[in-house]
Amino acid sequence: MTMIALGGVIGAGLFVGSRVVIQSAGPAASISFLLTGILVILVMRMLGEMATAMPTVGSFYEYARLALGDMAGFLTGWMYWYFWVIVVALEAIAGADLIRFWLPEVPQWFLALTLMMALTASNLFSVRSYGEFEFWFASIKVAAIGVFLVLGTLFVAGIWFTPGPGLANLAGHGGFAPNGVLPVLTGAVAATGFYFGAEIVTIAAAEADEPSRAVAKATNSVISRVLLFYVGSIVLVVAIIPWNSVTIATPYVSALSAMKIPAAAQIMNAIILTAVLSALNSGLYASSRMLFALTRNGHAPTFLARVSKSGVPVAATLAGTGFGFVAVFMSYVSPDTVFAFLVNSYGTVALFVYLLIAFSQLRLRRQLEAQDPERLVVRMWLFPWLTYVAIAGMLAILVAMAFIPDQQFPLLMGVGSLALISLGYGLIRKRQPLAA
Repeated sequence: MTMIALGGVIGAGLFVGSRVVIQSAGPAASISFLLTGILVILVMRMLGEMATAMPTVGSFYEYARLALGDMAGFLTGWMYWYFWVIVVALEAIAGADLIRFWLPEVPQWFLALTLMMALTASNLFSVRSYGEFEFWFASIKVAAIGVFLVLGTLFVAGIWFTPGPGLANLAGHGGFAPNGVLPVLTGAVAATGFYFGAEIVTIAAAEADEPSRAVAKATNSVISRVLLFYVGSIVLVVAIIPWNSVTIATPYVSALSAMKIPAAAQIMNAIILTAVLSALNSGLYASSRMLFALTRNGHAPTFLARVSKSGVPVAATLAGTGFGFVAVFMSYVSPDTVFAFLVNSYGTVALFVYLLIAFSQLRLRRQLEAQDPERLVVRMWLFPWLTYVAIAGMLAILVAMAFIPDQQFPLLMGVGSLALISLGYGLIRKRQPLAA
């Protein structure tokens, strides 16, 4: 469970997407990741509290339904499914591009199809297959970041390949925040999607032998390591490579090259591919389990609840894969309309899910304290004040998106997705009575 949680956090966004924040905010990009990381840690603590007190299939989908009503549960579950099936398509495309680094003659569509089919097969085999794949994928990512932190620190300090750069790059080239405070805040907005994924551990807990203990341990490990991995590695990157260097376009490859690591591009390409495969694996698992949970309250067709002898929801898994295939197809035939809508909406949808988690915890915590306080094994810090802080922070991000030109379209697309899912709830509500 610990590796699943860490693997969910450390994705291709850290290795590749971080360059966008660095190029905008400079060395202060580390502050951008710190701000967003704190919000994610608070949300994970809330989830840890609810999941240890009430381990259940569907996790926060069920918590939102119980705390905020049927529609809130429906929106949470379908938005989360929507997020991950888009990730499945995006990661399959990204993985195909990475493999073409070694096999440039092979068509991208064929590689994307092959990756999706291979990981779908592993997910259909058993939940143990998902766990084992994710354990090894996450182990490679965690080990890579750990080695980078050690070697990067030695290099910056001048212990390895002396003399090292020291901290000169953090203050030079225009200062720590060369473009002012605003890019730091906009960078925090952009970094939000990079952290999404740690919450998978509360979904996987329903299939663990000791769910409460597993979730408590996993959420605590995320809290203690996420800032070190993200913020620590970003600080080292901008200390090793000037933020305004053209080489920052490939931040980790360039950092390894500066440290005289042989075959830096080959190594980093392999590590990023592992991160991509991990995200693809997690996307198939998380989307199928959430879709399976949605069937329990009439929020999804009942045929999706069918499971194999090994307990795998086959129909729900294939549904996510099918949507992924359609999204990949759209990336070729309609890259500027349908696919653009999908890509630009899923990050905002993730933020909506986190907001609903926070509001759910606010209400369920008070119910548990009044009815059964012994179940609160893991408690949210400084309740309710830090929950309010997290909610205010996420609302601030959404408001900020409305005033940041690059984020206005994603916000609009996210709101559009929310409206479509809300419409879906209305249509289902008319056709059949839903669980209260």
